[in-house]
Amino acid sequence: MIEPHPARDHLVLALDVDSLDDALALVRRLRPWFGVAKVGLQLFSAAGPDAIAAVRGEGLDVFADLKLHDIPETVERAVAAAAAHGVRYLTLHAAGGPKMLSAAARRAERENSGLVLLAITVLTSLDAADLTAVGVSAEPGAHALRLAKLAHEQGIPGMVCSAAEVSALRAALGPAAVLVTPGIRPASSASSDDQKRTGSPEGAIRAGASLLVVGRPIRDAADPAATASAIGDEIQRASALA
Repeated sequence: MIEPHPARDHLVLALDVDSLDDALALVRRLRPWFGVAKVGLQLFSAAGPDAIAAVRGEGLDVFADLKLHDIPETVERAVAAAAAHGVRYLTLHAAGGPKMLSAAARRAERENSGLVLLAITVLTSLDAADLTAVGVSAEPGAHALRLAKLAHEQGIPGMVCSAAEVSALRAALGPAAVLVTPGIRPASSASSDDQKRTGSPEGAIRAGASLLVVGRPIRDAADPAATASAIGDEIQRASALA
């Protein structure tokens, strides 16, 4: 039996697969390196809340990456439902505005389940040109910081941002903020896929990231366990240097 890796509490396994069987196969193979598993729109659309229950049953915390963005009451009720299912982390868009964010934060506090809300700032698949196309003139870093401050002021304890923004958000929000970084690519990875703002495990941790989300570099690796182990080792080295 493989011992849990010391860095597993920093790593989120993205279960971006089409079926619950495939998701559980990944979890069972990679559990020594990951303390949290992400149930995103792909898996949730296929399996619904059963995916949350199944991952929890394997002993991992659930990161429900549902990217809530709706009117305040709808989002508030979704937060309550996620809390009832035992979700540990839940994403919502900071761009939903102060009323939506405040309603979500109040409901999470009232549920008192340990649910941690994470406000998405700027998706890692977007760059400055993409923001301009939707009417945002600011650079991704500046826009992410503005949205993070807005969410933080409304009581949201965590943010999702690219590795490029972690340092600025950590400085602005302080040590208690939970900063989650997707778009993680190990140094050996030759492709960023459709991600435009990526970062290495070492760079993100040294900048102040709390959790790193890793999906395709693990899922598509010839040896997922070896890749996971290498990422964990890189995090350990970065943590020692931080």
